Amino acid sequence: MVAGLSGRVPALVLVDLQGALGFARDDSSWITTAYSAGELAAMPFAAWFAITFSMRRFHMTMLAAALLLAAALPFIRDLNVLIALRLLHGICAGSLVPVLMMAALRFLPTSIRLHGLALFAMTATLSPNVALGLAALSVDHLDDWRWAYWHLLPLGLIAMGMVGWGIPKMPAALPRLKQADWFGLLLGVPGLMLLVVGIDQGVRLDWFQSPIIVAALGTGAILTSLFLISEWLHPAPFVGLALLKRRNIWLGFISLAGLLVVMSSAVNLPANALGSLHDFRMEQSAGLGLLVGLPQLILGSCVALLLYRRWVDARHVFAIGLACMSGACWLASAITDEWMVQQFLWPTLLHVIGQPMAMVAMLFLVVSTVQPMEGPFLAGLVNIVRVLSTVVAGALVSQLTAIRSRFHYESLRDQTGNLLPHLAGFDPPGVLVEQVAKQASVLAIADVYRAIGLLALLLIPLVLKFQYIPAPVVPRISPPALPIVQAGAAS
Repeated sequence: MVAGLSGRVPALVLVDLQGALGFARDDSSWITTAYSAGELAAMPFAAWFAITFSMRRFHMTMLAAALLLAAALPFIRDLNVLIALRLLHGICAGSLVPVLMMAALRFLPTSIRLHGLALFAMTATLSPNVALGLAALSVDHLDDWRWAYWHLLPLGLIAMGMVGWGIPKMPAALPRLKQADWFGLLLGVPGLMLLVVGIDQGVRLDWFQSPIIVAALGTGAILTSLFLISEWLHPAPFVGLALLKRRNIWLGFISLAGLLVVMSSAVNLPANALGSLHDFRMEQSAGLGLLVGLPQLILGSCVALLLYRRWVDARHVFAIGLACMSGACWLASAITDEWMVQQFLWPTLLHVIGQPMAMVAMLFLVVSTVQPMEGPFLAGLVNIVRVLSTVVAGALVSQLTAIRSRFHYESLRDQTGNLLPHLAGFDPPGVLVEQVAKQASVLAIADVYRAIGLLALLLIPLVLKFQYIPAPVVPRISPPALPIVQAGAAS
């Protein structure tokens, strides 16, 4: 949760931050990009370093560094220093999530492992959704954008106490330092960072019309490809690319990428729609995020309990979750300019049900094909896909919204122009232009919902191609034998 909220909440209060510090809008957008770039760059390597320096020591160090940066960042007034520190913040916080997955696979017994995966699933179902409420609390109730960083401190201190108490002390394995693929690391870190820069800034800079985007995506693709080749050939890689030969893993990664795009329609899209149509502040739409996020504390484990039943097929649970979210998108595609928060409640409730069903079932189908000692290799791969897909989902939704808005605006403007001679004496031209832009925005949002709903439906046949994984067998614990009491002693 510290990792998820570290990236999401400050991004939501970016307007307040740039107003308080006097940054230009375009310049301050690099603050969010820097965090995402650092987060992705840490993902492939965190599990390896956790094993090398001991999981407990590495986790505590990264968590402490993330909290110190969260405490200090609000006092930074120089934009370049702020961007550099947010990059470091992303590296530290991004290192926490792969270690979480590795610990779940390594330490949790079969009887509760699915509950551990349900907790890991909340990195995608809980943190991004409750972030809107925490951002609103910071800027609307506490009236101080700095709490977008400082709210992490109590949560992080609790996490440090839990890690210190629960993760066993293990010796460091420093000889591994001589065996590592350091050349691959030197290629992978800048390559992954540049990919994030190109994708995250692409919409703002008009993609391939910008030399910066062309250079970032081109160089990032080349360096990342060389990194993957180096990892494939190296005897001691950071990530286990050989795991991609297993059907459930490569199908799982494709499904995860699409699933994160679908899940972005739960809270982000309604909040953006209400903001553009009615100038809603975060506080007014934050209830949707809390409605989706908070039930995940319970529903994730409910899905885990369901997957422990021998008659349950995880593929069908995954498919039902996707169907629920597709239905939510089709309901929301009926949006008009009169919609308020209440009209989004039914689509939101379908997301509440669908997200844990899809996410927990997907993780079960993927991790069940690996052994606990392969966990570190899988953790890096899963989180590369998760972070990169989240960035792609944001860019994809923004680009599709912009394209369809222009299309509908041109179409409605032409129709309005043909009707102008018949509208003399009614609304002035300025009001008509405003109405045309507003209706174009509504139609564009409806198109985005339809596209995402169709994507969710298209993922269902893919999900049914997963290899069937039976429910895990939970060993029964026999009750202690009662002492045999002789008749004479009893009398």
